[in-house]
Amino acid sequence: MSSPEKKKGKNGVDNQMYRQTRFLQQSLKYIFLVVCCLMVIVPLVVVLIGAFKTHDEYISTGVFELPAVPQFENFKIAFVNGKVMQGLLNTLLILAVSCFGTIITGTMTAFVLQRFNMLFTRAVKAIFLVAALLPNISMQVTVFQIVSKLGLYNTLAAPCVLYIGTDIISIYIFIQFLNNISRSLDESAILDGASYPRVYFSIILPMLRPAVATVLVIKFVSIYNDFYTANLYMPSDDLAVVSTALYRFIGPYGAKWEVIFAGIIICIIPSLVIFLFLQKSIYSNLVTGSVKE
Repeated sequence: MSSPEKKKGKNGVDNQMYRQTRFLQQSLKYIFLVVCCLMVIVPLVVVLIGAFKTHDEYISTGVFELPAVPQFENFKIAFVNGKVMQGLLNTLLILAVSCFGTIITGTMTAFVLQRFNMLFTRAVKAIFLVAALLPNISMQVTVFQIVSKLGLYNTLAAPCVLYIGTDIISIYIFIQFLNNISRSLDESAILDGASYPRVYFSIILPMLRPAVATVLVIKFVSIYNDFYTANLYMPSDDLAVVSTALYRFIGPYGAKWEVIFAGIIICIIPSLVIFLFLQKSIYSNLVTGSVKE
């Protein structure tokens, strides 16, 4: 066989191996994506089916077996007896106070740390970094004692203070966005006679709207799903939030899972509606500021 024929045959084998490798990579990628989708969808299907079953039917049938007669009574029990509505209102109040406080304190702190490059600000950044690396559970004994001494235990103020005061990640997000805002805007406003509070409220805060939207999304998800803080600092039934309202249906003699599943569906609806209306803004704002011009 001549040299060109050998080269042609070799290229054909290489192309075939490349196609096989490419096909294998694509197959593994789609298999992985399908498995990930199933891990998200299957629990939701189980919850949805179980929410429409009776207690005896839930115990005696399989998790994927459809109910003989859909039981809408489970949703009424969860909504009334489980005080899901009260939990939603308490959660909404905590969300409003915590998000507003996080935005104000976070943007102000980030403005000082990013704009004033002094020894003090560098030390504070280092302290914040160390605090962010520490696991929250290791500090809960001290935090609980502080909350109790301040008289905030078993009140709605306890989670609000904790959510506002420990949100170091949001400060770093605001700092990242501030890196893309030119310092010349601050200097021009100061030369025109504006004070630093005026610069913050008139220039910095309006230009941080993408960062504010990003932090609000992250904050909403973390607070809405947080069970530990509400269960530890607000044990009273009247102060239950969406993550703890249904916990009353779990007792020493078992759990009414069909009612819990109905309550889960009720609690999912608000976050689902918000996501469907704001999904474009969520996706765009999560990547805004990730690349410095």
